[in-house]
Amino acid sequence: MELLQDGVLAFLSAVGVASCVWLVAGALLGSGKCRNPKVLLILPVRGEAPAMETDLRELLRTRHQLPCARIILLDEGLSEEGRSLAEYFSQRYRGVEVRSAADFKVE
Repeated sequence: MELLQDGVLAFLSAVGVASCVWLVAGALLGSGKCRNPKVLLILPVRGEAPAMETDLRELLRTRHQLPCARIILLDEGLSEEGRSLAEYFSQRYRGVEVRSAADFKVE
């Protein structure tokens, strides 16, 4: 029985050490690096855009994995209220822009 307890304890210790090494290596080697700075996340919006805030929040969550990505709110015929809401979001969040569909061109 003591041999089994020692084996389980050794296994858990090895898993703990491996987890710590994995976390430290990930923090030192992979954090904040931008692999492709030209990534665009495009959200086409039109009319009143009732789901714009919800969709934008999902894109902002996605951007945690793509730190250099820009979010484009693509105006495909927004109403005045929708346009003002899009402008508000572009001022509130870093890396969010409002562009007209007629003027939009991928660079």
